[in-house]
Amino acid sequence: MRKAWIVAGAGVAGGTGFVTLLVVGTYMVAGNLTNGVGQGAVGLAKGAVPAAYQSLVQKWGNLCPSINPALLAAQLYQESGFNPNAKSPAKAYGIAQFIEGTWASHGVDGDGDGDKDIWDPNDAIPSAASYDCALASYVKDVPGDQTKNMLASYNAGAYAVIKYKGVPPYRETQNYVKTITTLEQSFARPVGRVQPSQQAAAAITYAQKKLGTEYLWGGNGTADQGGRFDCSGLTLASYASVGIELPRVANDQYNAGPHPKRDELLPGDLVFFSDDLTNSRAIRHVGIYVGGGYMIDAPRPGAVIRFDPVDTPDYFGATRVTEDGAKAVPSASPEV
Repeated sequence: MRKAWIVAGAGVAGGTGFVTLLVVGTYMVAGNLTNGVGQGAVGLAKGAVPAAYQSLVQKWGNLCPSINPALLAAQLYQESGFNPNAKSPAKAYGIAQFIEGTWASHGVDGDGDGDKDIWDPNDAIPSAASYDCALASYVKDVPGDQTKNMLASYNAGAYAVIKYKGVPPYRETQNYVKTITTLEQSFARPVGRVQPSQQAAAAITYAQKKLGTEYLWGGNGTADQGGRFDCSGLTLASYASVGIELPRVANDQYNAGPHPKRDELLPGDLVFFSDDLTNSRAIRHVGIYVGGGYMIDAPRPGAVIRFDPVDTPDYFGATRVTEDGAKAVPSASPEV
């Protein structure tokens, strides 16, 4: 996805009129922030965005009607995993993975300190939102969903969206739009009850068959590992048994679907634990909920897969896994 910045940047390089329009659009929508334009009711799921960036994402995610805080969070997570020091082989930098050419045209001084710093989330997050809104303003007359057209412009360039009168028929662009809009559901605070998972019962059945198996750090249950698991290896294998491929580590598994409240937990939900209850990137343990306040988990070295209580001081939250949600989670983040 980091290639999206390059594609979009290349798309605007062909004519100074288009560049000027986007730059002017960026500062127009940035100016509208104080006037309440785009203020919405979308909240962020508990701890989904690290506390250091939550207020920035909530504020700038309401910059225009085509974005919201959860959508902006999904983009940042997809780009860098909220890593402000990330860099990619495509020479994209920072938490929002701007390339230098795009930053020169669209970077804004988000914190008003007189400096536009590509590495500073206080500038990069506002710049990402402003760039989104600038693209949205350019394709505002294109038929279809404004947000999807904006995301398609971000990936394929606004010219392609205008040409095809909506999301263009490029597989990469269509996948990009679907990925971000799916991840958006993981970062949004749910409104109403989250739909139950159809695969949950079979995932639990798999985990139950592993009760009593010895824990192994990094264990995936393979024959050469003696069929042993660590915590996220067990949840990964449980859902793999029903055809859903989760990411390997627990803090990424948290983003594989929406987040039910504690009193809405259903069997099959993944439950997560952390020493920092404000930051999903700090999650260190996961289990699979079975009901009655208990989960099946692989707790630690020297223990076996077993039933454990969910209600502990380090309980972070839960995820109701969906197939689309699991597919949307990026497999790797940029290098540091």
